Amino acid sequence: MDVNQESIRKVSVHGGHSGQFCCHAVDTLEDIVLEYIRQGFTWVGLTEHMAAKEDRHLYPEEAEAGFDAKGEQARFADYFKTAKELKAKYSNQIEILVGFETEFYLGYESYIQETISTHQPDYFIGSLHHVHDVLIDGPRDLFNQAISLSGGLPKLYIDYFDRQFELIHALSPPVVSHFDLIRLNDPNYQTQLQHPEVWKRITRNLELIAEKNLILDLNLRALKKGQPEPYISKPILEYAKKQGIAVVPGDDSHGVKDVGNYFDVAVETLLDAGFSTDWKKPA
Repeated sequence: MDVNQESIRKVSVHGGHSGQFCCHAVDTLEDIVLEYIRQGFTWVGLTEHMAAKEDRHLYPEEAEAGFDAKGEQARFADYFKTAKELKAKYSNQIEILVGFETEFYLGYESYIQETISTHQPDYFIGSLHHVHDVLIDGPRDLFNQAISLSGGLPKLYIDYFDRQFELIHALSPPVVSHFDLIRLNDPNYQTQLQHPEVWKRITRNLELIAEKNLILDLNLRALKKGQPEPYISKPILEYAKKQGIAVVPGDDSHGVKDVGNYFDVAVETLLDAGFSTDWKKPA
């Protein structure tokens, strides 16, 4: 669909990871904010990964960088301090929402609530990167480990969407991010998404999102990682539309060069699917 991109407000409901506060990102948070301003974004959510509660839950690159859980928690607190300062500093140029992205390890429900109480974010994003506490969007060997723990690839998809349901039900995150992230390491993901038991869970989760009036992130980082379509894949997006769920672009930037990437694809994808570009803002 041909659209006048300049007439549509640029936003990112999931953006602003930085090398300053994330070991798999680059650049300072302020430089990233300045790039959002340069590109004319109306508002952006800064959504750094929450700190691990225990050392065993560190990302591999965090452990390699010499962090422990206490060090990560201190850096996470510094992120909130810095992000809130940037929000005030640039308030006349862009609206910044200071948030964070969940990790949902087993037993993390109360820790996430503590994190919200401690740091008072504007909002937070419900993200699931682990199944059986094993990273599923990282190295292939870890994905294979998760498959083994589930007892096969279809069962891993089922376990992923069951765990996602628990996250949504327990925490009601204002934004549910990269809904079908489980597909990243599976080139034949469309087959798995159509599996009856998987699809039943997908629709159940979307119906819960609709019931709770949450936002879905149309996550564009999938395209940077070589995926043929953003997270959310087309059949899931179509069902979300039927449920009346608001879907908002998220560039999931991990550095200055990522800011605004594929925003035009997001607009075309959402307009083609019948969504509004009067973007709903998380609250």
